[in-house]
Amino acid sequence: MTYEPLNQLDSIHADPSRPKYDWLKRYIRSEMDAGRLKPGQALPSEPRLAANLRISRSTVRQALADLEQDGVIHRVRGKGTFVRETSGEQRSKSLTAYGLVLPESQGGFYPSLLHGFETAAKQTRHQMIVSSTNNDLKQQESILLQLLDKKVAGVTLVPATAPPTPAYQVRRLQEAGIPVVFCHRPVSGVNAPLLALPFHKIGRMAGRAFVKHGHRRVGYISTHRAPSTEEYASGLQEAMREGGGDLPPEFICYTNPSDPSAANEKAIAANLQHVLRQPDPPTAILANFDSLAEVVYMQLIGMGLRIPQDISLVGIGGMWREGAIVRRLSSVTIDEVEVGRQAAKMLHQMQTGERAINNTERVLVDLGFAEGETLGQASRRNQAQQENLLINSKQ
Repeated sequence: MTYEPLNQLDSIHADPSRPKYDWLKRYIRSEMDAGRLKPGQALPSEPRLAANLRISRSTVRQALADLEQDGVIHRVRGKGTFVRETSGEQRSKSLTAYGLVLPESQGGFYPSLLHGFETAAKQTRHQMIVSSTNNDLKQQESILLQLLDKKVAGVTLVPATAPPTPAYQVRRLQEAGIPVVFCHRPVSGVNAPLLALPFHKIGRMAGRAFVKHGHRRVGYISTHRAPSTEEYASGLQEAMREGGGDLPPEFICYTNPSDPSAANEKAIAANLQHVLRQPDPPTAILANFDSLAEVVYMQLIGMGLRIPQDISLVGIGGMWREGAIVRRLSSVTIDEVEVGRQAAKMLHQMQTGERAINNTERVLVDLGFAEGETLGQASRRNQAQQENLLINSKQ
């Protein structure tokens, strides 16, 4: 049944001190609270509302835009404007905030993701709750349960990988009507939109940069072993072999899987010593996070190696480059600011009914390369200098 508004806005006894678009917003909310406008019911078109209420279409447009941002109504292209399928009581109990759940928030490309997400969330008048799981499955489950209890408006999740995230952790949210967006990787068995990282392509991009600078034997160090980090290694190895070089298996190192912040410097130092003491050692190293690359950078300098004269270093991070060392790093970059923006936008679209909560859209993230100062030309001299410095440090 089509809803019919009153014949003129003056009949609402509107406060003359308020603008007319605010009168209309209050009028529509009061009609919903009184039960005359029901969840799922269509509103009249903008021209009809303007004519019936004797106000301009721009006033109607502004009022409806605000109501849409508040999650009260939603628009479907080609169909019309509808009252959101949620009662006023449920709306009042929901928290107008989005949860952002990350393995960490300080390192790698996560600060960029956070920045983009916060910017977009503010545009739809949502607060933000940021939580770090430390890539720990139990900690992630606890955080998701807390967000479920708070009845947040939506959750963006970079799933834990050690071990992989089980479907039930996410399904609880969806069953409660809370939309979820995955960033970087999906959770098997869950239908939700994904902003995906092309992990293999990232490794290949790093490998092509090494080959271009004359490197033929490289190393790879990662915070932990997971399908995503193994894809980095696979892409790197593929590009190196295509360019006449190699990533030997003994040059691939994984550190503590419970320490994604790369703070386990002893393990990192041991891995670097092991790789660089190999016969014919690598002339360049790829680190799977900029935060890890920063630690590797300091370790290499501590060993007496010059970067990039003696050994080159490439990280993987966001296009938003912050920090004294990060600005110097050569890195494969990911537009994580845009990832954050898109994630918040998708949540809002699912919250307002423009996008299905169980849709499986997959969007690949754009890549770039920050030239930095840590990638230089390789030479036979690199390897000889490395070997001499390592022998001296051992003595």
